[in-house]
Amino acid sequence: MRRLLAALFALGFVAVAAPALAETTLEKISGTGVLTVGTRRGSPPFGFVSKTNEWVGFSIDLVEQAIKPAIEKKLGKVIKVELKESTPATRIPLLTSNQVDLIAETMTDTRARRDSVDFSLTYFVTGAQFLVKKGSAIHGIQDIVGRRVAAQQGSTNAKIIRERVPTAELREFPDQPAAFQALAQGQVQAYTNDGIQLAGLKAKAPRPAEWEIVGDFYSYEPFGMAMRKNESDFRAVVNNGLMEAIESGQYFELYEKWFGPKGEVPYPLAPENKRFLLMQVVPK
Repeated sequence: MRRLLAALFALGFVAVAAPALAETTLEKISGTGVLTVGTRRGSPPFGFVSKTNEWVGFSIDLVEQAIKPAIEKKLGKVIKVELKESTPATRIPLLTSNQVDLIAETMTDTRARRDSVDFSLTYFVTGAQFLVKKGSAIHGIQDIVGRRVAAQQGSTNAKIIRERVPTAELREFPDQPAAFQALAQGQVQAYTNDGIQLAGLKAKAPRPAEWEIVGDFYSYEPFGMAMRKNESDFRAVVNNGLMEAIESGQYFELYEKWFGPKGEVPYPLAPENKRFLLMQVVPK
């Protein structure tokens, strides 16, 4: 009897002590019927609030029209998309705390960030430049020594400026509107960010002609969609959705909508960038 009780106790102990398997992102989405996406409210045309108070943008369209259908196909059920605002400082914590399932905005895929999150394939390529008032003495990164430069907190641009031009007076702001306000008020002499974001900011400024984007790209900024680490099934679904969009031409239609001559922020797709996007599509 003692041996039997000991055996039963041991089995019970094992059952209690064995940790429950963590819920995967796909299981979470299947259970709730919701894909929660972190994106921007002030980075046109990737994610921003329109004049009609709608939260719209290129990244949001990619999620709605490419990622959502791929997840629905995988799960065999209809889901909905919910948006939550993310910033460079909050996006990784939002992911790791399970408040969002995917970051779809202007997030550069870097080796350092890959220690914390996984990335999809690259869906946009740009590089860092500077926004200044017309007539500024700043024409590129070589001119910011000793000058006040704004950047967003947690951005790759801020990191590069600290490393390459430590004598620049770098001032970091929580988001793009705050950084631009500092520039407009003369608190800083330049604002650095990815060229496409600066183009969007300039296009939406009250007086666009007062501003200019200067300097060659001083960084390589491949944007990817971020997700929690070590979930290959979810990453595969996201990548499949993006590859289908690129292969079918849907991606380029959306690009034309937001970045074409009549788009929110005209920004022509360079032939080498288009080729790079197409080369990421692996055979079926």
